[in-house]
Amino acid sequence: MSTALAFDTLTFASPMPGLESAEGFSLRGVAGAEGLYALEVTEPKVRMFVADAAVYVPDYAPGIPAAALEALGLSSLPEAMVLVVVNPTPEKTTVNLMAPILLNPADGVCVQAILDGAKYPLRAELAR
Repeated sequence: MSTALAFDTLTFASPMPGLESAEGFSLRGVAGAEGLYALEVTEPKVRMFVADAAVYVPDYAPGIPAAALEALGLSSLPEAMVLVVVNPTPEKTTVNLMAPILLNPADGVCVQAILDGAKYPLRAELAR
């Protein structure tokens, strides 16, 4: 089940690939779109959309490395919120299932887990 979240300050336990020097992360819900969020960075100025996997890809059940959960201070995946990066194009919208963002909803600490293997695609078409 989805829980609406908003954080003025998110902390990544380890830097997101490609945004290693980024500062000032925040998360806000998108009005009228349950489970869709804008993940924004102050420096450099970046905005990306992320979706609550429980809402948009409910059958998604990745094997998350234990180190990722430990970085969040959690003992199991159900304690985390799993977000997937949304990639909209004029032709279709895809989500990145290979690198979910895990969020500890209690304190706003995040980590992006890069999954091994080819089970989950980088660009899975969103069928919602």
